[in-house]
Amino acid sequence: MIFFEIAKQYLELGFTHVIPLGFDHILFIVSIYLLNTNIKSVVLQCSVFTLAHSISLGLTALEWIIPNTDIIEPLIALSILFMAVQIITRNHNNTSQYFIIFLFGTVHGMGFASALKEIGIPRENFLNALFSFNVGVELGQIIVIMLAYFTLGIWLRGKNWYRERVVLPLSSLIGCIALYWTLERIL
Repeated sequence: MIFFEIAKQYLELGFTHVIPLGFDHILFIVSIYLLNTNIKSVVLQCSVFTLAHSISLGLTALEWIIPNTDIIEPLIALSILFMAVQIITRNHNNTSQYFIIFLFGTVHGMGFASALKEIGIPRENFLNALFSFNVGVELGQIIVIMLAYFTLGIWLRGKNWYRERVVLPLSSLIGCIALYWTLERIL
């Protein structure tokens, strides 16, 4: 019974870490969405992101790596800024994009770890809690993707003005927020 209680608790924690608490995480996922037009590619890239942050979250939670939050937090903001710039400049290719998203996922995972350490992960149910937390995060990400797809993509993506009136303004807004966060977290 404890197994399922922990699974439920950490699934909810992972989900709420994205929706509604993870505004930086939401912006990163929306950036992945804006970078692509293929929903399958978006979901796959988000899954790569989840895999990467699951690995670094686990290693950090086990204290096999101990990141400096003064470095990690600005890097998280910079990763969002980087994605926004990629969208605006169209400076990306699909093959290297998976590597970049994996790399950024490891950074975001270290950020998750610092938040999760405050709550604590039970040592006796470590894998269960870690897995459940990451499933919750993935579910939150899928909901963000689906909201973007059903509010923007499905209706507007085929329009000849979609990039100019939707993608570029949203990417610019995301980039401005990320730049502000970067400066705020550095200073």
